[in-house]
Amino acid sequence: MAADYLDWFRREGRIVVVGASLAGLRAAETLRAEGFAGSLTMIGDEPYEPYDRPPLSKSVLLGKADPQYTELPRRREIDAKWRLGVAAAGLDMTAKRVRLADGDEVEYDRLLIATGVRARPWPREAEAQLDGVFVLRTRDDAAALYRRLKAGPRRVLVIGAGFSGSEVASACREMGLPVTVAERAGAPLVGALGGVIGAVSAELYHENGVDLRTGITVTGLEGDAVGRVRAAHLSDSSVVEADVVVVSLGSLRNTEWLAGSGLGAGPRGIACDAGCRAFDFRGIVTDDVFVAGDVARSPHALFGYQFLSLEHWGNAVAQAEIAAHNMISPSSDRRPHLWVPAFWSSQFGVNIKSVGVPPMGEQLMITQGSLAERRFVGVYGYQGRVIAAVTFDNCRWLEFYERQIEAGAPFPVEFTTVDRRPEGRQPVAADFPDPSLPTHGPTVTLSGYSPTDRQLVFTPGR
Repeated sequence: MAADYLDWFRREGRIVVVGASLAGLRAAETLRAEGFAGSLTMIGDEPYEPYDRPPLSKSVLLGKADPQYTELPRRREIDAKWRLGVAAAGLDMTAKRVRLADGDEVEYDRLLIATGVRARPWPREAEAQLDGVFVLRTRDDAAALYRRLKAGPRRVLVIGAGFSGSEVASACREMGLPVTVAERAGAPLVGALGGVIGAVSAELYHENGVDLRTGITVTGLEGDAVGRVRAAHLSDSSVVEADVVVVSLGSLRNTEWLAGSGLGAGPRGIACDAGCRAFDFRGIVTDDVFVAGDVARSPHALFGYQFLSLEHWGNAVAQAEIAAHNMISPSSDRRPHLWVPAFWSSQFGVNIKSVGVPPMGEQLMITQGSLAERRFVGVYGYQGRVIAAVTFDNCRWLEFYERQIEAGAPFPVEFTTVDRRPEGRQPVAADFPDPSLPTHGPTVTLSGYSPTDRQLVFTPGR
């Protein structure tokens, strides 16, 4: 960007942000903080200003937080024009226009796409429309599900035992509600943390009174005469009677509106470089379209430059700040996005946190604590180096292992801090499922090396 144009752009340019959630808001705040004085338009498909999503499954379902009071705190005034309650429907990169679902068009000089993900719905539309069938992604979803749970259903069925499904099941048990969880893999959380950790999660389910059905799929939902869900049929020919069903089959990236735009966008997300600039469908980087948050698919130097799609709160913030900085900076001052993935969950009274990319792990080593005590640190290795770590109620070690990941420390680890109980002495297979058979709830998706690779086939675990 030539100096004269950059000066003009920072004073009078037009930036449009599509996606009025966490990444979009933090990007807008960064733009203003770094001196962008031009026009700023925020487009969002929900009617609400940006709000926080983690509390929806962690607090709202328990009645500990009101969904109306989950708005994200503002770090500064952004002086933006808000276009809320209307989705983006198309993009003309030649004319530099975003087409909205109401037929209006918004012109831009630079565009940030932060459209995130949505909940994967139940695949049979008629069954998905039954009264009592829910997904959990938005503020309205959480409010509706909370009202139904508070009314005291006879039984709740959760389809999918990833992080979201596990948190819903945990909330149900804390409310004293009978709950059945159906998971096609051999244990909860296996797609995100592997079979060894999944077995620990399964024990937590059982100890908290959850009816956990693994290695099984839901083949159909049955309604009564007035359209209320009453039962689910499983692949082992059993039937679970339930008047609330929560579909937790993972997420879909919001890229359909970009069909025909020329961007390298598909089911895996929108490909971008380490500076958050989007690639077109030919693999050529653009200079006026940027991407951030859950919808982005970007290469990471610490993980073999594979393209990663991350559904992490911290990643959305960090990537948005990098994208915003780079949008208004000369090429010599642009920065790469090198945030180390991190994630946390609270379920059945246990605080689970991870750093790095556990699904890349070939082996796992318990370095502190004990699996039996449910208080431990597990370190993942990939091709002889530390690639990730997970903690159950033992997060004080997480920052240490984050530094080990950044340094490419060798694996197996041999620090004097390593717990020398038998299970910690030797690494074992991390036991992740075949990646061609997706499980529910991974928060990191590895999607190869090509920015133009848009092929992805997913068969829902019905």
